[in-house]
Formats: sequence, structure tokens, C-alpha cells
Amino acid sequence: MSDGGAGGTALLRPSAVPATTGVGVWLRRLASRAAAPYWQAAPLALVFAFFFVLPLVVTVVVSLWRYNEYSITPALVGDNYASVFSGCLAELPSLCLTFKTYLSTLKFCVLAWALTLLLGFTVAYFLTFHVRSLTGQMTLFLVCTIPFWTSNVIRMISWVPLLGRNGLVNSFLVSAGLTREPLTWLLFSDFSVALAFVHLYTMFMIVPIFNSMSRIDRALLEAARDAGASGWQALWNVVVPLSKPGIVIGSIFVVTMVMGDYVTIGVMGGQQIASVGKVIQVQLSYLQFPLAAANAVVLLAVVLMVIAAMTRLVDVRKEL
Repeated sequence: MSDGGAGGTALLRPSAVPATTGVGVWLRRLASRAAAPYWQAAPLALVFAFFFVLPLVVTVVVSLWRYNEYSITPALVGDNYASVFSGCLAELPSLCLTFKTYLSTLKFCVLAWALTLLLGFTVAYFLTFHVRSLTGQMTLFLVCTIPFWTSNVIRMISWVPLLGRNGLVNSFLVSAGLTREPLTWLLFSDFSVALAFVHLYTMFMIVPIFNSMSRIDRALLEAARDAGASGWQALWNVVVPLSKPGIVIGSIFVVTMVMGDYVTIGVMGGQQIASVGKVIQVQLSYLQFPLAAANAVVLLAVVLMVIAAMTRLVDVRKEL
């Protein structure tokens, strides 16, 4: 019995396979120290492949299928991409519906990016250079994250009692005599959509910029002041260049989320403002999956081009 057990154990060891065979060489490589990093990265790589790469491949494949009112047929055609840009050449020099929708989405993207950058940079600068204690910084950070304890929809709906025609803001303006009648552009307008985007995504700009600013050596600012630089000169020539990695990372977060957002535009725009994400959502609701997939692929390409342009400004890998 003991010999059989020893023999069985020997069969399970990689050394029992001749090292000269292909299987033996393969097992030795798997057991080597050089393969240890790959084993450590394998679980995350599998999760990434299953939840990101596979859905993306499926989306691209479905975008090439044919469909009609009754069925979806697997195929490899570009009809859906032609439908996305249908009439764009014929309507030149005017813009077709697709280009108008992308311009509307890019408009909100630029507005949200500029406002969140301004607020995020200001808050991060205050936390880094004016709040000396670590406890104070963490406390203020916790205060900034309080809105994230609720869902995005609840945070958006909370603006309705404030900005509505009979809301608190309009009631105050009318009672104070600042306006004769309620302001209709406060809600279900471009203003309310931009306001909601800033409310939802400013924190995603604050965190990476604060991370970059916290690495700045204070001696550099002291050297700038000793050289006669004013506060604004030190800010522009020292703080801003050293904060570029955080600015780029925060910008990537905000731009990618705004480009694909359709809930915020639908709720705060009163279903009256067009966006690419809203178009995809409507096509999905009508079961036009191949056309929605084609729109999603085009949107992904646009977002990747924007991200590529941003990453050319600074090496983001230094920040990670």
C-alpha cells in the first residue's frame, strides 16, 4: 500500500514528467519564479477579459448584424454604421442629426469638464496647501463624499424642488422683487443639465488632482517665493505643471462619464435634450440592438480619441 501511495504521489509531481518533453518544459516554466507575476495577475486578467473585453467584442459583432422590425440576423455588414451617418453627406454644409447630437453631447462635456476642473482644482488646492493637519484633510474629504451616499437619481431629483417653477429659488426671486415671474430656464434646460453634471462628477476631479498636489515638494514653492514670484506666478509655474497628471486623470473620468450619460440629460433636461447616450437608450428600448451597438462603437471611438489627445499632454503612467 505504501509503495502504491508513493508511486501515486510521484505521478503527480512535475519532476515525474521527463524534462526533455514539451509537457515537461511547459510545467517547469509554469513552476518557475519568472511565472509568478503572471499567476498573480491572472485572476484580475480573467475578470477584465470576461467583464470588459468579451462584452466589447460582442458589441462590435452585434453592430454588424442585420435587423428589421421582426428579427435580428447574424451577418457581417456595415448597414448599421451607414444608418448612423445616414444623410450626413447629402446635407452638407449643414449638419446631419448625428453630428448635431454629438455636438450637443460635446457641449455638455466641455461645460462639465471646465466647471469641474475649476471647482476641483480650487478644492484640491485648499485641502493641500491650506489645511495642514491630516485629520482636517480627511474630515473635509469625508464631507465632500457625503452626496455619494445616495444614488445619482436621488441627487438629481433633489434639484427639482429648488429649481422648479414653484421651487425655492424662484419663490425667493419673485418675493424679493428680483424677477417679475419665475425663471423657466432654471429647470429642464441646458443650465440644469450642466449643474447636475457638476454636482455629480466634481469629486472625480478633486481626488486625482489632490493626489498630485500632495506630492509637490513644499520647498519648490518656498524657492519660487524667494525668487520673487507672486502667488499667482507660483501657482501657474509650479503647482499647475506638477498637477497635470491629476488634471488629466480627472478629465478622463469626467469626459468618459458625461459622454455616455443619458439618465442625467433625460431627468434634468425633461426628455427634451439630445445626447448620444440617450439615442442609444431609445434604440435599445425599441429592440434595435444592432443599430444601438453601432452607435455605441462610434461613441467608444470618439471617447478613445479624446482620451488619446489628453494622454499626449502628460505621461499618466507616472501618476499610477
